[in-house]
Amino acid sequence: MTLIRSRKHNPGRYIAALTLAGMAAAGAGRAETADANDRPVTVTGHHERYKSDTVSSPKKTEALVDTPQTVSVISKELLSDQNAVSLTDALRNTPGITMQLGENGSTAAGDTFQLRGFAAQSSIYLDGIRDLGAVSRDVFNIEQIEVAKGPAGSDGGRGASAGYINLVSKRPFLDNRNRASISAYSDGGLRATIDSNVRLGATSAFRLNLMDQDVDVPGRDYVKNSGYGVAPAYGLGIGTDTRVFLQAQVLHQDNVPDGGLPVVGLPGYHSHAVLPATGAAITQAQLDLNNAALSAAPAVDGRNFYGSPGDYEKVDAAMATSIVEHDFAGGVHMVNTTRYGQTGMDRVLTGVNATNVLTAAFNPSDPATWTVARTRQRVDQHNRILANTTNFTTSLDVGSWTHDLATGFELTYEEQRTVTYGTTGLTIPAANLYHPNVNDVLPAPVATGAATDGDTTTVSGYVFDTARHGPWLLSAGLRLDNYTLHTNNTAATGSAALAPLKDSRTIASWNAGVVYKPRSNGSVYISYATSLTPPGGNNFQLSATAGNIANSALDPAETDNLEIGTKWDLFHDHLSLTAAWYDTQAKNELTQADPLDPTSFIQFGKREVSGIELGAVGQLSPRWSVSAGLQTLHTEVTQGAATGNSAQGAAARWSPDLTATVWTTYKVTKRLTIGGGASYTSDQLLVVNPATDMSTYNGLPKIPSAVVANVMASYDLTRRVELQINVYNLFDETYIQSLNNGGSRVTLGQPRTATLTAHLRF
Repeated sequence: MTLIRSRKHNPGRYIAALTLAGMAAAGAGRAETADANDRPVTVTGHHERYKSDTVSSPKKTEALVDTPQTVSVISKELLSDQNAVSLTDALRNTPGITMQLGENGSTAAGDTFQLRGFAAQSSIYLDGIRDLGAVSRDVFNIEQIEVAKGPAGSDGGRGASAGYINLVSKRPFLDNRNRASISAYSDGGLRATIDSNVRLGATSAFRLNLMDQDVDVPGRDYVKNSGYGVAPAYGLGIGTDTRVFLQAQVLHQDNVPDGGLPVVGLPGYHSHAVLPATGAAITQAQLDLNNAALSAAPAVDGRNFYGSPGDYEKVDAAMATSIVEHDFAGGVHMVNTTRYGQTGMDRVLTGVNATNVLTAAFNPSDPATWTVARTRQRVDQHNRILANTTNFTTSLDVGSWTHDLATGFELTYEEQRTVTYGTTGLTIPAANLYHPNVNDVLPAPVATGAATDGDTTTVSGYVFDTARHGPWLLSAGLRLDNYTLHTNNTAATGSAALAPLKDSRTIASWNAGVVYKPRSNGSVYISYATSLTPPGGNNFQLSATAGNIANSALDPAETDNLEIGTKWDLFHDHLSLTAAWYDTQAKNELTQADPLDPTSFIQFGKREVSGIELGAVGQLSPRWSVSAGLQTLHTEVTQGAATGNSAQGAAARWSPDLTATVWTTYKVTKRLTIGGGASYTSDQLLVVNPATDMSTYNGLPKIPSAVVANVMASYDLTRRVELQINVYNLFDETYIQSLNNGGSRVTLGQPRTATLTAHLRF
């Protein structure tokens, strides 16, 4: 792939984007059937923009104000106001979520998140079904995003250690409404979308969402995101007792990936490379000079690209879904969902690693000659899923109590295959630290003959009950998962064959809560919930090695959560205020028992994660909308190893003790809306053991705290044409978005940039 040699964009992308806008303009003379906020006009009076009263899951039978759990809902209106296009962009609207990179020189693929101190990339769902694949998710076909916090094994099954993220797809509805948007980016590139809903008959409709983009990543040379998405949906029987929805989505990405930047010169960086035990090329005195020079060196240019013409990232994801809903006589409601999906990722990427201070060629007085090591890696991963879920809900009276029941079962087959590539025997030349040559041709990773291949078959059943009597609600839920995990890995060429591995077991997760309603618009609650992660449950990989966390002889890792909170709907139910204290206990973590024996692993590790979370979402007045959240997070290993990052007293990586976000818009006139907000993240630690001697640490030990402010303004030129400008990182702060586990490579947050968007309604 040689496209990255130029910052010129593919003309075909521009033509496609302009064509989408032209289609919208051509239809502008048609009768408009949606309001200025892109909602079908079915009621009059005050309506919500950011606040949601319920979530999409039929397992959540109560309104959010009566649900004993912290749940954040990110609406499509909020995403539109911010011109957020990816799941990563969207999740900045809820506190407690941070982004991650990979190990040492490697780079994680796709959406990789940390939620309340736990990895959450395997807890992403689409319409209630686990969404697999190493892909960066786009939100062009998303109605809202629901973030449930706290262990949620009873909702989603294995692995929901700190909650889950559920994306809700757009569905057809009985109206004619069309909207198109085209955005121009200050760093270069265009993005266009269409959302078209057509009523076909008395009970049927068709909806089509399209996306096309070719956009330079802000602040980075040669790195770009390019691709398209197509999402048709057909609805039949809408408004009747039996409703059928047939949905599909195809997403293609052809990106130039980002291998990151060296951490040299960033706040907190310290070079402390040590001589090897034997064969040192320099003396200790010379190394001391080298370390001192590098520790005092300036940072590299944030636009530097350390990759090569052979770097690429291609993603193809496709899925088909059928949803059947039926309302039986007697108030029983049934929802059946069937999905088949597959995702493929093929990527070759150059990552930066440590600066070369151990060579005789390093001249501490001449930074122009300094070099940084590079890695070459290839990800070739394919995922498949076939799932069927059936849920029944009903309400019934038993004595003086009213019971809201949800019960159902799920059948799921998931598969992941990854082909292994390596660079053994290949020479990967270093890059000049401050002036890398973007035309360096680097060797491509070579298939080793090895592959990891795993699949999981799961049969699940669950029941939830909320009993209501006067101001009291008692809720409980139980889920049983019987799963079988197979690992059928292929050994590298010339290595001994690997025996297939299997683990089959049944796990149970549950939750319970008590809600008291002092008034109809508020609640006070206490709840307890659990989640289990069996060996290999997050990556389809079992291990026969004793002491490996994926060994089937081990017990599942367990998280339990106690939460006490209150929720209130104010201003005639237009503003939701929430507050909660939570305490999560992680048990059965694998820990090295004997500091002198690296093979002495036992399951006795325990970790505590606790804090408070506050939220405010909705409207303070018909003109003034707000979405805000704050979370504190205290993490500590309460029972662990003698040394290292799992030692007793250590915190959890990438878990800031304070995160906060606020976004607000105000409709100044009928045509003019202004808005803005900011997000704050405190220090995110890489080195979490307080006993670590930082004077001997080599690299960047943490991501420093940062505040990032964004603003927007929109103006309705006509009833059908709106212009919107968004400015990101208003004060042009230099901040780190993510740091790898080796402490040598970062991705920076975007500098001050802007987008200009035209919204067309017809």
